[in-house]
Amino acid sequence: MPPVLSKNAKIALVAATIVATAPLQKEQRKKRREWAKFYYRNRENYSHMRLLKELDDEDFRTYLRMTPESFDEILNLLKRYIAKTDTVMRQAVTAEERLVATLKYLASGREYNDLKLSTCISPQLLSEIIPETCEAIIRVLKDYLKVPETENDWLQIAKDFEIKWQFNHCLGAIDGKHVIIEKPPKSGTLYYNYKGTFSIVLLGIVNANYEFIYVNIGSNGSISDGGVFKHTTFHEKMKSNQLNLPSPSILPHSNVIAPYCFVADNAFAINENLLKPYPRRNLTHDQRIFNYRLSRARRIVENAFGILAERFRVLKRPIQINVHNVPKVVMASCTLHNYLRKKSSNYITRNCVDTEDTETCTFRPGDWRLNDNLVGLNRTERQRTADGNSVRQIFTEYFNNQGRVHFQERMINTMNI
Repeated sequence: MPPVLSKNAKIALVAATIVATAPLQKEQRKKRREWAKFYYRNRENYSHMRLLKELDDEDFRTYLRMTPESFDEILNLLKRYIAKTDTVMRQAVTAEERLVATLKYLASGREYNDLKLSTCISPQLLSEIIPETCEAIIRVLKDYLKVPETENDWLQIAKDFEIKWQFNHCLGAIDGKHVIIEKPPKSGTLYYNYKGTFSIVLLGIVNANYEFIYVNIGSNGSISDGGVFKHTTFHEKMKSNQLNLPSPSILPHSNVIAPYCFVADNAFAINENLLKPYPRRNLTHDQRIFNYRLSRARRIVENAFGILAERFRVLKRPIQINVHNVPKVVMASCTLHNYLRKKSSNYITRNCVDTEDTETCTFRPGDWRLNDNLVGLNRTERQRTADGNSVRQIFTEYFNNQGRVHFQERMINTMNI
């Protein structure tokens, strides 16, 4: 039986225990009070910023998807919007570090917990920095992605399609993709799409130079793909004649009057200003010619999406951030795509895009098609109008007569259209 301790002995034992454990408790308190990991506190020594300054132009482009000159120009435009002030407690993350972290995220799609190791910025801070910087990119580069405002602007687009892709009166190619996201908490089936994943829809209209002239991002993946375009402000303005589209005019080398149109695939409803191919069953010769000519123009938007995802690989994997910030990330990627398309002569190489040799009648798909992760829209739209059918018939007859090109007969056989 253990000895019974007196009251004074018990007090002495408790005091001795407190003295013995005090250093350990002090050490534990010290660890809890450590406000940042050592590499966060020494960001200038451990982050990728030091390496970045040593890279040659080629490696710099590989790392951030742009030249040093383009990076410097964007940084100068952004500084006033993203620069923060140092405090007595710590140094702020500089505007340059914020832009580099954002571009690396867009270029790689790495999770914040992974990106923290190269940026030496905590995931919590990255979750604030990246959406904020994306917003600033959209703001300062807004002139690189905007809807044409005048009839002359639209006519220039139509002229480019006529010269480069032999489709007359074409104002742009329309398509949409599902951008895969991580299922948002408590969202149920709101973002659940026909492929069995969770997504938001990216809808784009592209000119003849692979540049976006309109982007709509944010519709949840459960919405009918064919109905996405109908719910955009662009569609509303098109139907109410608020886009300043050119009036119908005579097609070249003919006396045929036709409206100016956009081209799309079977996920969209045909109307007097939007053409899509004939369904692939029991096609006549003339309908096959029309489908081929339309596909040459429509492939531009497919290639634009492919190039976009190859350059900004955040789009090639499920985006694991707050769903409300996803549109900022996607829109910033589209805006940077247009900026780099105009600024960099080698942003798009020959192998990047589909190429067609009309002399040998051969077709080479773009490299992006070998690893295409973007999910296309479900091509089930069946709505059509009498005006839309009649306009399609006008172009069908034109492409088989006055508007024919010398290679179309061989190409429909080669490509099995």
